[in-house]
Amino acid sequence: MTTTAEDWDPLILAVAPNGARKTKADHRRVPITPEELAVTARDCHKAGASLLHLHVRDDAERHSLDAGRYREAIAAVREAVGQDLIIQITTEAVGLYDRHQQMDCVRAVEPEAVSLAVRELVPDAEAEEEAGRFMAWLDEANISPQFILYDAEDLLRFNDLTERGIIPSRRHFVLFVLGRYSQDMTSHPKELLPFLEANSKAHSWAVCAFGPRECACAAAATALGGHARIGFENNLHLPSGGTAPDNAALVRAAAAAAKSMGRPLADAATARELLAALHRA
Repeated sequence: MTTTAEDWDPLILAVAPNGARKTKADHRRVPITPEELAVTARDCHKAGASLLHLHVRDDAERHSLDAGRYREAIAAVREAVGQDLIIQITTEAVGLYDRHQQMDCVRAVEPEAVSLAVRELVPDAEAEEEAGRFMAWLDEANISPQFILYDAEDLLRFNDLTERGIIPSRRHFVLFVLGRYSQDMTSHPKELLPFLEANSKAHSWAVCAFGPRECACAAAATALGGHARIGFENNLHLPSGGTAPDNAALVRAAAAAAKSMGRPLADAATARELLAALHRA
């Protein structure tokens, strides 16, 4: 059977331009300041991204969940691109923040979208009641969550949390992290298969990947109906193996792979509608 563009939802191509750890010592084009993030956001939007996964840093370039820094960065990005990118903040702990501080950050910022590591926010049964209240608040505040899952066991536990109502019982937008625990912290597209086998609830999904196979992993997700997140947070290399000049070059590579398959890219308005449809399901 011939596959056509109509068989797929448009691809939500997200960019993670800095992450929590990389600095200009790793690559001079890692964006740190709000102004640098704004320029990167503009360039990545032009290259095909519809979602910006945002990290902010303190004055020493360390990872921060400071609400004021988030507001400043969000304002700078909005000045550069208007509503042409979904801005998703991170709650990543990086060993610096506990789950209470993570939730407090989201409540203070009230972002359009947020990424949440299930392992961090709901580490055990004792955390479930508070997490449930927070998840209900996210719904009330109309904040779009993406749940970070590191292996198939994480996905099975996530499904259990939804079945019990700790996380609202519906389909969600999840992120499958490929290669987190591999020996050399590099990813391979085959690592997607256990996630797909465990995705019995048909959650809408995206992948992120470490190392030079990042674009190959994004292409595999694109071909299989998922979405993709790329960028300097996890990878500095082009598919050719050379160092990418900037984040936009990685976005262009992933966008070109999608084009070669005939899968259209979602603009921000389309991506918002795809995510809103999950909330209504």
